[in-house]
Amino acid sequence: MVALGSDHGGFELKEMVKVYLDSEDILYKDYGCENKERCDYPVYGKAAAEAVASGECDMGIVICTTGAGISIVANKVKGIRCAQCADPLAAEMARKHNNANMLALGAGMVGPKMAEKIVENFLCTEFEGGRHARRVDMIAEMEK
Repeated sequence: MVALGSDHGGFELKEMVKVYLDSEDILYKDYGCENKERCDYPVYGKAAAEAVASGECDMGIVICTTGAGISIVANKVKGIRCAQCADPLAAEMARKHNNANMLALGAGMVGPKMAEKIVENFLCTEFEGGRHARRVDMIAEMEK
C-alpha cells in the first residue's frame, strides 16, 4: 500500500497520481489534503511518512509545489528515506542505491505525464542491496 499526502499546491497532481495508481491496481491511502484550499504541508507530509515508518504502508508519495518542503518534513520521521525526484532516472536510482521508501514530487516542477513515469519507476524498482546496503545502514545508525 502506498501512502499519499499533499498540500494545496500538490493536490491536483496527487489526484492524477491516484488515477495512475488505480489504473495499475496499486492500493493507496490518501492522508490529505482533500481540496485546493490553502493548508500546511507539514500536517500531510508527516501523516504519510508516519504511515510508512509504522509499516501501515509500504511506500509513500508526497507532493507540494516544489517537493522540497514536504520532503524535508517526511525525512524528519525516523525510518524515512524520502527522495525528491524530478525525473524518472532519479526515482529509479533513489530506489536502487538509497532504498528510498518515499518519493517527493513538485507539482510546479513536473507535469502529469512526467510525474506518472517518475512514480512508475519509483514503485517498480527494487533496492540493489550489496554495497549500497552499508550506506543505508549508516543512515539508520544516524537516527539512533
